[in-house]
Amino acid sequence: MTAPALPVCRNVTISATYGAGSTIVGPDVARRLNLPYLERMVSPAVARGAAGHTGDDALTTEDRRDGVLRRLFESLALLPAGFGTTAPPRDLERDERVRAEVENTISRFADTTGGVIVGRAATLVLRGRADTLHVRLDGPAEARVALAMQIEGIDEAEAHRRMHEVDRVRTLYVRRCYDVDIADPSLYHLVIDSTALPLAACGAIVVQAATALGTH
Repeated sequence: MTAPALPVCRNVTISATYGAGSTIVGPDVARRLNLPYLERMVSPAVARGAAGHTGDDALTTEDRRDGVLRRLFESLALLPAGFGTTAPPRDLERDERVRAEVENTISRFADTTGGVIVGRAATLVLRGRADTLHVRLDGPAEARVALAMQIEGIDEAEAHRRMHEVDRVRTLYVRRCYDVDIADPSLYHLVIDSTALPLAACGAIVVQAATALGTH
């Protein structure tokens, strides 16, 4: 006999600092809750255009799409405040289109199938929805470096470099685009030190919270 589906909220957003294990916890939560996991944020065509590619084989992997989003984050996050009323540079206009597609994709996903979304400022895009659980994964810097080394198979120096760059860009992007501090705990229903617990336990905690929210 098949076990009955758990009563859950429709969506779970997971925001995380670098090395906090979101790429492990996110798919695990989706599997446990039998929810879709949103991986692709922009269409291949838009991704190719944003990266300046025209070949049919361009940007066919998630890593390439993440690279497009990273460039978007950098260009929007680092744009000086109050750049005036003149038309923004063409690249910025292009990046704004990518940002709009990311937001539209998240909103459509939430409104249709629902599911689990990691990063991409989904917490802010879906803020205020009663059917969405917002989760933050974090931990001490050195513990995150150690976890990143384990997950990504990189050395300590590279993990430190990635942590500095990724956390900086994510923080600036969210502050620029949404005028909030992404680390503000009031944005989340649940904040977990995912370096202090096994990642499987973190996933179980999120599942329990999602089930409770869905029946509240």
